[in-house]
Amino acid sequence: MGKSRKQLKLGALLHGVGGNPAMWRHPDTQPDASVNFGLYKQWVQKAEEGKLDLIFIADGLYINEKSIPHFQNRFEPISLLSALASVSSHIGLVGTLSTSYSEPFTVARQFGSLDVLSGGRAGWNVVTSPLEGSALNYGKKEHPEHDLRYRIATEYLEVTRGLWDSWEDDAFVRDKESGVFFDPEKVHPLNHEGEFFSVKGPLNIARSKQGRPVIFQAGMSEVGKNYAAKEADAIFTGHENVEDGIAFYQDVKARAASFGRSADEVLIFPGIGPIIGATEEEAERKYQEVANLITIETALNYLGRFFEHHDFAQYPLDEPFPELGDLGRNSFQSGTDKIKRDAKERNLTLRQVAIQAATPRSRFIGTPEKVADVIEEWFVRGAADGFMLAEAVPNGLNDFVDHVVPILQQRGLFRTEYESDTLRGNLGLAIPANRHSLAKASI
Repeated sequence: MGKSRKQLKLGALLHGVGGNPAMWRHPDTQPDASVNFGLYKQWVQKAEEGKLDLIFIADGLYINEKSIPHFQNRFEPISLLSALASVSSHIGLVGTLSTSYSEPFTVARQFGSLDVLSGGRAGWNVVTSPLEGSALNYGKKEHPEHDLRYRIATEYLEVTRGLWDSWEDDAFVRDKESGVFFDPEKVHPLNHEGEFFSVKGPLNIARSKQGRPVIFQAGMSEVGKNYAAKEADAIFTGHENVEDGIAFYQDVKARAASFGRSADEVLIFPGIGPIIGATEEEAERKYQEVANLITIETALNYLGRFFEHHDFAQYPLDEPFPELGDLGRNSFQSGTDKIKRDAKERNLTLRQVAIQAATPRSRFIGTPEKVADVIEEWFVRGAADGFMLAEAVPNGLNDFVDHVVPILQQRGLFRTEYESDTLRGNLGLAIPANRHSLAKASI
């Protein structure tokens, strides 16, 4: 395949003992990995060694006894990312935080602080929290319904962006002789009064050198895709084949254009779980080692999480997937719709659906050259601007950085050195102008 004129972007999902419900049992997995800062430090430095654009810390706000091990005992993202800022210098630091169960002023301050601490490397994965049980941890009687959560998120992001622009970039004079610490004409209260939030401002931290944190989003429902196309700088997604990836890519880029944005202003990152071996057989063995750790009971529990922790053990395993009605549509709407649709179209049994959900087989399995070929195909054909790498097997990040990244670099598909020391700079995203400075300049 020929070289593309642009280069792809790469991020790494750091998921402790793994997103797989049984990978913690593997001999090569440290069972305390989800709360082992030493390991996170190693991972972020390995990702930076590979010149990756960012690392990503996911999060959720509700667990029960059936949640996967990583969810049951893990670091809160802002705390972890702040610590990782001190042991890295170029890689972006992206974390999940919910707009349904937090306050805009606090979140603007947290991510603004991380952005300044890291020298302009912060990113916020804006989520609306799919799990209905989250309400029970925040004194709420009920979880907001799906579309309402996105209405809240829209105003929420409007508020946080306004707060991040509280101070013009040259507001802090800090002149000891005159005693002027800041220019009062360059600080701006927000005075927001909206449907869901009332926030006076100003924020008590100024902008970083990248302007403000990069906004990520992962919604794949119709409402979610519109929100991402209008508001996000980058979108996490997931597809089983390149054709679905191309369709999503074109759809979201067209939606972005309909909101008056350039297609280059929003980057698409499919999530992949590459498994790399010196031979095809070695890669397959690595997959089977992890897949074989999962019992059918574990797989059913994992599947249940997507359907509001529904108990699938009550159904016959080898009969068609049960009819669930609208169950799950107020949680992982796009994901549960897809599971139900695939089960019906392919006439899958409950056993088949559960095993498929818990042990997904990535198309990115094989030798380093094969994995690089598939990445190049998706990138060149327009299914992705970059990829979010998840560890499908222990040491997956090391394998990718050591064996696949050099091939991508040789093909001219990926950088050999960082272009910038900010996340926006490395992603090729413009620094957003401070709205107040921009208004003054236009007068």
